[in-house]
Amino acid sequence: MNDLRKESVTYIKVDESGAGQRVDNFLARQLKGVPKSHLYRILRSGEVRVNKGRCDASRKLVLGDEVRIPPIRVAAPSTAKATVLPKDVSRLAQHILYQHEGLLVLNKPAGMAVHGGSGISLGVIEQLRLELPEQRFLELAHRLDRETSGVLMLATKRSALVALHDMMRNNQMDKRYFALTLGRWTDALRHVREPLFKYINESGERRVLVRADGQQAHTVFRLQRNWKAFSLLEAELKTGRTHQIRVHLAHAGFPIAGDDKYGDFARNKQLAKQGLKRMFLHAHRVSIKHPLTGEMLLLEAPLPKELADFVAQLDREAHD
Repeated sequence: MNDLRKESVTYIKVDESGAGQRVDNFLARQLKGVPKSHLYRILRSGEVRVNKGRCDASRKLVLGDEVRIPPIRVAAPSTAKATVLPKDVSRLAQHILYQHEGLLVLNKPAGMAVHGGSGISLGVIEQLRLELPEQRFLELAHRLDRETSGVLMLATKRSALVALHDMMRNNQMDKRYFALTLGRWTDALRHVREPLFKYINESGERRVLVRADGQQAHTVFRLQRNWKAFSLLEAELKTGRTHQIRVHLAHAGFPIAGDDKYGDFARNKQLAKQGLKRMFLHAHRVSIKHPLTGEMLLLEAPLPKELADFVAQLDREAHD
């Protein structure tokens, strides 16, 4: 890894992407590759200044602040980030459901990770940053599994991101999913409160199981329709644990159709031949107050064609 030497002092004007951020976190973002111990050393020595004055690590920056950064050795990234969107990549901007005052809501396609890594070069966040270069700040407010489609919220202002995270912590938003399960579910309404424990399996993959010492988790399931061997449920998340809906349903004996981690693998192969080639889990609705304006929003993503087509196929088979 090569080093890039900055020979002179740098002055950075704080824009929307840095407003509200702590000085130490701001430095870490500006000086990627520099050990945190060194960042705190230059802060303690007074070499980093805000509006020509000394500052401590916890100081919150405001729009228009001028940050002085001393000459420092910055490690160059080992791999260059993509700067141009490949021509054959389907554009995500066409899937934007809502965009206003710091909030951007996307109807995420299935099969796309929300961020790159683990062999994935381009996730939702990386691609949107390339498609929307005018957005100086763009961050995920929450995540969806790679195979899950539907409503995904992002923030285009740091203040909106902070507010969204506060709302999630305080359970101030209503998130609903559609899941098609194997088996005939009969309860009109069922609360599932099972603690979830995260672990890494032998292949190095993240997994979750119901275990007494896991994190508290609560999902509310409402029956929408059922057929002889399938049920369509609406899942309301009261907590937002990793793989929560998938594990709660599998533990209850009703795995999600097409789930390649917690599902019925033999049935999944049969379903693929019948036309369902993905997990049937879709984030169809979020009800929330706008994080900055306070306006009440109902954000909805219609069921994708491949899932709607499979439901129609179940209906046809039921009437044959």
